[in-house]
Amino acid sequence: ADVSACPGQAASTLLSHFILNPHLVTMGWSRGWHFWPSVLHLVYMLPLPATLYYKVSIWLQMVSSEIGVGILKLLSVPVFLEGNIIDLGVMRLHVAEACSGLRYLFPIMSFSYIFAVLYRGPKWHKAVLLLAAVPITVFMNSVRIAVAGLIANVYGIEWLEGFTHFFEGWVIFIICIVMLFALARLMLLFHPGRPSLADALDLDTSNLLSQAGRIRLIRPSRAMVAATVLGFAALAAWQLVPQDRGQMVQRSAFSMFPTQLGAWQQRGPEERLAPNVAKVLGADDYRQVTMMRDAATPTVGLFMAFYHDQSKGGVHSPEICLPSSGWEIAKLERVDIAPQLGTEGQFLLNRVIIQKGELRMMVYYWFQQGDRRVAWDVAAKFYLLADGIRSGQTDGGIVRLTTTMGSEESEESAEARLLEMTREVIAPLPKFMPEG
Repeated sequence: ADVSACPGQAASTLLSHFILNPHLVTMGWSRGWHFWPSVLHLVYMLPLPATLYYKVSIWLQMVSSEIGVGILKLLSVPVFLEGNIIDLGVMRLHVAEACSGLRYLFPIMSFSYIFAVLYRGPKWHKAVLLLAAVPITVFMNSVRIAVAGLIANVYGIEWLEGFTHFFEGWVIFIICIVMLFALARLMLLFHPGRPSLADALDLDTSNLLSQAGRIRLIRPSRAMVAATVLGFAALAAWQLVPQDRGQMVQRSAFSMFPTQLGAWQQRGPEERLAPNVAKVLGADDYRQVTMMRDAATPTVGLFMAFYHDQSKGGVHSPEICLPSSGWEIAKLERVDIAPQLGTEGQFLLNRVIIQKGELRMMVYYWFQQGDRRVAWDVAAKFYLLADGIRSGQTDGGIVRLTTTMGSEESEESAEARLLEMTREVIAPLPKFMPEG
């Protein structure tokens, strides 16, 4: 709800309005429709929603890491991949979010869109030019990762820092653009008219200024002028709404959470995250402990995180974080466990089977949005937006339970432990994640 929390997105959205609205006001719907390709191009300046951004970023990290490691193996470099961590034996390289390739995927897609719009030829040529941005970006980003691994293996990891890393990214970006031009040139071999590249891409700029001057002859649309004025008035009115309408909720710190939950007892002290992991998590308060019932029963891991204001970051879904840690999601289901718990209403959560080698674990997790228990992370963001607009409240958190599964253990047996622990956790939970 807080626009200032996402300045890049807000600025891009406002800029789109400043360009789109005068375009329609000046030309009207009938003439303005002929210029839709230029207006549609503005989509590439808008950042993805955070949830979608992280999901796409993680996918690109995994794919680029796989291909990059494959290239290193072709170069006879001994390497092993675990999640998005490249193990070179003497060192381990983490393929971070910044190396996913997403940051220059959209600029390259923007170039490919321009190529497709300007290209004079069969529609399937245009489609190839438009869609080629994704495989080109993924492949070249994989080459970048492979080159980074090769440099680190030969010269040391310090060569990957500073200007070298920055320069390497720009070189890959320029190569991607050159590959788009090369692809457009290749398409001309299948073009029935065999034009030159300049003619095929309609790069004639003669009399450009005189043509642009004709815009003065177009009469503005009164209806669109009125719509634009109303739009800016609504925007100005929204800016007058106090940004601090929501009050910080009163809650108990997780340090006061019971160490005894029914037959389950906390084993050892509370576990603290590594500083870099805690920084990425960005939670205002969290608790991570291992709960134990008896020596014969596998333990259950309990993790809870709370955010006073999720508009400035918020919860990261395990669906995104687990694969980057080397875990493979074997099964993910969104289920209602209210009948098993005997509670009123729905109790939606995610039931996940993850594995790493021969190790298997079952995971329960859900997002707590006030009095709602939400399984789908996109729905959680929707409720966050709705609550932020309606009441200004943007607090919330996540609860995650994990238990190791024996090699011959059934899913029902492992789930019974998580159900029992869930029943014990939700009783004191409202004191630490307020529902009102």
